[in-house]
Amino acid sequence: MGYGWFLAMVATVAFSLATPVARSLLVGGADPAGLVTIRLMMAVTFHGLAIGLTAPGLFRLDRRMIGISFPAGVVNGLGMLLYFFGLARLSASITAMLLSMSPIVVLSLLVLRGEKLTYRHAIRMGLALLGVYLVIGPGGAIDMGGVGLILLSVLAFSSHMALLQWYLRSLDPRVVTFYVTAGMLLAVGAYWLAIGAPWQPLDTTGWIGLVTLALVSTFLARLAMYAAVTYIGSGQMSLLTPLEILLTVIWSVLFLGERLAWAHIAGGVLILASALLAIQRLNLTWRRPRWRTWFRV
Repeated sequence: MGYGWFLAMVATVAFSLATPVARSLLVGGADPAGLVTIRLMMAVTFHGLAIGLTAPGLFRLDRRMIGISFPAGVVNGLGMLLYFFGLARLSASITAMLLSMSPIVVLSLLVLRGEKLTYRHAIRMGLALLGVYLVIGPGGAIDMGGVGLILLSVLAFSSHMALLQWYLRSLDPRVVTFYVTAGMLLAVGAYWLAIGAPWQPLDTTGWIGLVTLALVSTFLARLAMYAAVTYIGSGQMSLLTPLEILLTVIWSVLFLGERLAWAHIAGGVLILASALLAIQRLNLTWRRPRWRTWFRV
C-alpha cells in the first residue's frame, strides 16, 4: 500500500509540471501545434519501446481496439491541441483550475448512458459554474477566447475518457495508452502538416522543457499512475486531483511569476469541491473506473 501511494505521488507531481512547463514554452514563442506534435512523437516512441522491451505480445491488435482506440485518440488529440491554444492565451494557474472541471463533465456525459439526473448533480454543476464565473472574473478581464478553448478541450478530454470507460475498460491499459496516443499523434500531426508544419526553433532550455513534457509529464506520469492504480485503486488515485491542481498553481507562482486574486482562488476552490463530489459519485457509478484520469495532459 505504501509503495502504491509513493507511485501515486510520483504521478501527481509529474502531471502537475505539464501546464507550467508548456506555458513557459508557449510564452517563449513555441508554436502550439508543433509543440504538441513533437511531444506526442516522443511519447509514442517511449511507450512503444517500453512495451516492446517488456511485453511485445501486447501489440496484437483486434478490430474493436482499433475501432475505439484511434477515434478516442483523435478526440483526445484535438482536446490537447485546443488546450495548448488556450494555454497560450491564459495563465497556467487559471488553465489548471478550468481543467479540473473534467470530473463533473464526465458525470454529465453518463446521462447519455442512462445515469439518472439528481438534485445532487445540479448542486455539483452549480458549484462548478459559480467557480468558473469567479475564475473568469465578473469584470471579464480574462481572455474569453482562451477560456472557451479550454472548456472545449475539457469536453473533448471527458468525451474521450467516457469512450474508453464504456468500451475498453477490460483491455490492458498499457497497450490502449499506446494506441490512443498514436491516434492523438495522427490527428495533431495531420493538422500541423496541413497548416504548413510551423516550427519555432528551441534553445537548450526549450528542448529540456519539451523532453520534460514528453518523458516526465506524459510517459513517466502515466506509467506511475497505472502502476499506482494496481496497488491503491483508481478511486484513491483520483482523490489526489486537488493536490495536482495545487502543485500546478504553486509551480506557476514560483517559476512563472503568476499571481491570483482572491476571486480566482475562491472560484478554484468551488471547482475543486465540485470535482471531488463528482469523483465520489463516479466511484459509486463505475465498478472499474480505470480510465478516469485519462483526461490529463
